[in-house]
Amino acid sequence: MCDFNKEFKKFGIAIPNIYLPASNVDMQKWAIIACDQFTSEKEYWKDASNLVGNDPSTLNLIFPECYLEDGDEEKRIKEIAENMENYVKQNIIEDKGCFFVLVRRETPTTQPRWGLIAAIDLEQYDFSKGSTSLVRATEGTIIERIPPRVRIRKDASLEFPHIMILLNDSEKGIVEPLIDKANSESLEKIYDFDLMFGSGNIKGFKISEEDDLMQVLNGLAAAGDIEKFSTLYGSKDLLMYAVGDGNHSLATAKTIWEQKKQDNPKIDKNNDPARWALVELNNIYDEGIVFEPIHRVLFGINKEKFVEELKKEFQIIYTKNISDKALNELAESIPETQQLALLSGKTSDMITILDPSHNLTAGTIQDFIDKLLKENKEITIDYIHGIESTKKLAEDTNNLGIILPNISKANFFETVIKDGAFPRKTFSMGEAKEKRFYIEGRKIK
Repeated sequence: MCDFNKEFKKFGIAIPNIYLPASNVDMQKWAIIACDQFTSEKEYWKDASNLVGNDPSTLNLIFPECYLEDGDEEKRIKEIAENMENYVKQNIIEDKGCFFVLVRRETPTTQPRWGLIAAIDLEQYDFSKGSTSLVRATEGTIIERIPPRVRIRKDASLEFPHIMILLNDSEKGIVEPLIDKANSESLEKIYDFDLMFGSGNIKGFKISEEDDLMQVLNGLAAAGDIEKFSTLYGSKDLLMYAVGDGNHSLATAKTIWEQKKQDNPKIDKNNDPARWALVELNNIYDEGIVFEPIHRVLFGINKEKFVEELKKEFQIIYTKNISDKALNELAESIPETQQLALLSGKTSDMITILDPSHNLTAGTIQDFIDKLLKENKEITIDYIHGIESTKKLAEDTNNLGIILPNISKANFFETVIKDGAFPRKTFSMGEAKEKRFYIEGRKIK
């Protein structure tokens, strides 16, 4: 790693050795959306496969989660590891050196989002409940979701992450000064292309000059001022990085690192590449960082049965046939009461829970759903990004779409510091097409 990393490691990050595709690779085919998107819509992944064809693509280096239950896991994992090795041997992907990447992501629906590709220190991350580490999870980690990811990562020689980490940088001193330089065209641009299926445009800029690295260091030092932090939040346990997206992917990297240390007591902990995970750092105050609620679809239960069971647990107000406007307002708002919408066929109804069991609607309804699933094995669930995808799946009246309200960015860090992680699957940073696409990679063994 670069000479500067001695200083960066004090703040829990490092400048990574970046792997990128060779100049003759079609970048639109190379870049693939996060593997945990469109999990109930295999058509998306089939369309991606048809578009890529036999050309080099990160599609061949990841395991789309819609295929996890197909029974060919072992074969897929083996092929992923082999493809990584072959891409390196054939110079399809190349070690481009040690640098940060400043990323500008445009989407069809939001302001441009800026981020900094960096390596984060897994020694500074703890996803357990009640964690006070420098890097913390923001949602409850589902332990059962980690083993399949471990099986994929443990044999992989490279990582291509979709992890997004939020910075609490109100002074805008870490990423934003680099944005000014990118806009003035004084940074080296390393890619610029449109993403597949109308998902927007992405640009990447190389950050390796000494003055730029010093600017990032100075910004980190200001954001990591423990006295200021303590005054604001009444805690000496500094939280600099909160996982915004890819919580289970980061938990997987942590799990493998801890196992590697256990299996190899003499391991060089300071220099082993498995100690680090490639992430995109985003300032929560960036206008392009938009929180969206994560909705639910239940398969194998109709609306009437769900409402009947709900009434056994809570006092509710049931409003039938709400408008599309009211539905959209619910998903974009932070209502004072706990509300959710039920979608079935072509109808949308509103539920107001008068005696909730949690502070957030997502927590109240998730506890209820967990109990429902435990008692009714024929019912299954998926977590959906975006109202339109939820509507589509709920057209079958044997399925039930559940639309949830949003959460506030304003008190996000304070909530994590004082209350711990949010209930699982509470929020998402943007809808499905706004998610990270796999582009940069890093050696992990």
